[in-house]
Amino acid sequence: MKGRDKVSEKERGGWLKEIEELAYRKELARQMGGAESIERQHSAGRYTCRERIAKLLDPGTFCELGSITGVATYEGDKISEFRPANFVMGTGKINGRKVVVGADDFTIRGGAADAGIRGKREFSERMALELKLPIIRLIDGTGGGGSVKTIEMIGRTYVPANPAVDIMVKLLSTVPVISGVMGSVAGLGAARAVFSHFSVMPKNTAQLFVAGPPVVEAAFGMPISKEELGGSQIHTAGFGAVDNEAESEEDAFEQMRKFLSYLPDSVYEMPPCLTPTDPPDRREEDLLHIIPHDLKRPYRIRKILSLVLDKDSFFEIGFRHGKPVVTGLARLSGKPIGVLASDPMHYGGAITAQAADKMVRFIDLCDTFHLPVVNFVDIPGFMIGPQAEREATIRFGARYMFAVCQATVPWCSIILGRVFGVAGANHGNTGRLNLRYAWPSGRWGSLPIEGGVKAAYRRQIESAPDPEATEREIAERLNKLSSPFRSAEVFSIEEIIDPRDTRPLLCDWVNTAYRLLPHELGPKKRGMRP
Repeated sequence: MKGRDKVSEKERGGWLKEIEELAYRKELARQMGGAESIERQHSAGRYTCRERIAKLLDPGTFCELGSITGVATYEGDKISEFRPANFVMGTGKINGRKVVVGADDFTIRGGAADAGIRGKREFSERMALELKLPIIRLIDGTGGGGSVKTIEMIGRTYVPANPAVDIMVKLLSTVPVISGVMGSVAGLGAARAVFSHFSVMPKNTAQLFVAGPPVVEAAFGMPISKEELGGSQIHTAGFGAVDNEAESEEDAFEQMRKFLSYLPDSVYEMPPCLTPTDPPDRREEDLLHIIPHDLKRPYRIRKILSLVLDKDSFFEIGFRHGKPVVTGLARLSGKPIGVLASDPMHYGGAITAQAADKMVRFIDLCDTFHLPVVNFVDIPGFMIGPQAEREATIRFGARYMFAVCQATVPWCSIILGRVFGVAGANHGNTGRLNLRYAWPSGRWGSLPIEGGVKAAYRRQIESAPDPEATEREIAERLNKLSSPFRSAEVFSIEEIIDPRDTRPLLCDWVNTAYRLLPHELGPKKRGMRP
C-alpha cells in the first residue's frame, strides 16, 4: 500500500510544464508579425489588431479563441519559429453586452486570408449566428485567397470560393453585424465590409476597393493612389458603399458602440430601452418658426429632429450620401426608433437614386430588428432631368416603394411640407394603418402647383395675350384650394397638429408601438439585403 502512495516528480508537478508551454505559445502569438511590422503599422497611423480589440471592448473582457493558432516550425519537439494566424477572434463586452469580435492582423502577410488559418474567420461568424450575439469585424486585409504568391506556395491554382457567405446571409437576418474598414481592404475583405448593417471607416488611414492600385494599373494603365481609388471620400459619398466616415480609429470605435446601443442582441429580443430622462410632454416654441411660408425655401431638418427626439439621442447613418434624405437611429421616451427625414437643403428633398437606395437599406435594418419608424416627410417627388434618368431613379425608387410596403414595424409619418407624386405617396403604406400627422405647412397633390400649372394648362397659357399673367392667375386660384384644412374636411389627412405637439404625440405613439413589438419578434420572411 505504501508503494502506491509514492508520487513521481512528474506527477507532483501536475501539468505545469504544459501550462508553461501554453503560456510560451500565447506569448509568441502576441508578438504578431514582429516589432518591425508593428512599427510599420503604427507609422501608418493605425493600431494593431490587438490594440483595436482592447480599445473597442470594455476593459478586461476579451476572451480569445484560437489564441495559439498558427504555423509552427519544429526542431525536434521544440518550436523554433511560429507565425500566428493573422486573424484574432473571440468574445468580449461592449457596455456590458456580450459580442463576438474578429480582427485582421495586417502585420502578417497584409491580412491575407491564406495566412488566417482556414476556418477561423468562419468560426467567428458561425459563433455569432448560433449564439445569437452581435458581431463586429475589424477588417484590415484582403480577406480572400491572398495574392498570386499563393500559387507558388501551394503548387497549384484553385477554383475561387467565398467562404462562409451562406452564414453571412443568415447573420444579416439574425444579429447586428458591424464592420470597420480599418486599413487597405480589398477583394472578399471589401465584400465583408458591406455584408453588414453598419460600416464605418476612418479617413486618411483606411481604403476599400475591389482590387487595389497595382491591379488597376495593370488592367487600365492608370497609376492611382490608394486614397484616390478607395478612400473614405469615395466610399461614404455617392451610393455609400460604406455608411459613415470617422475622424480617427477611436471615433470609429465610438460609432460602432453607439450604433449597437440601439439594437437588440438578435431579432428574437426587444430593442434595448433606457429610463427616460427627457420629458415626453416637452413642447418647443422654435418648431413654429422653422419652416418658411414659402415652401421653395429650404430649412434645417436636423434642427427639427433635435427638438422632437430625445435630446442628444440622434445617431445619423449615411451623412455623406443620399443627401435628400436623412436616416438614423434615435430614441423617444428612451425607446429606440428608426428615423427617416426629408432634407430640402439638397435637391429640395426630391428622391434621387442614391437617396432611394439609402432608404431601402435603412428600412430593411429597422424592419429586421423591429425598430418602429418615424418618417418626417417633405417630398416634392422623384428627382427629374437627364441625369436622374441616366441613374435609373425610377428603378431605385421602385425598390424604395417595395421596402416601405414590405416593412411590418409600427410606422408613423409627420408631414412637414410637400407630399407630391409617386414618391410622396410612398411616405407610408396605405395597405395598413397609415398613421399621419400633418403640420399646417403640409401641401400635397399629384404635382406641385408651381410646375404642374404649365403642364396642365399649357394651351390656355400659350394662347393668352399675357401668358405669364395668366399662369400666375391660375396658380393663385389653385393655391387657394391647396390648404391642408380642405383635405382634413374630407378626412384625406387624419389630423393637422400644432408643430409643438409633435414630440408629445410621438412619445405616446412609441409606447403603443412597443406594446405591439413582442408579437413580431423573430426573423422576417424576407431577409436583410446588404
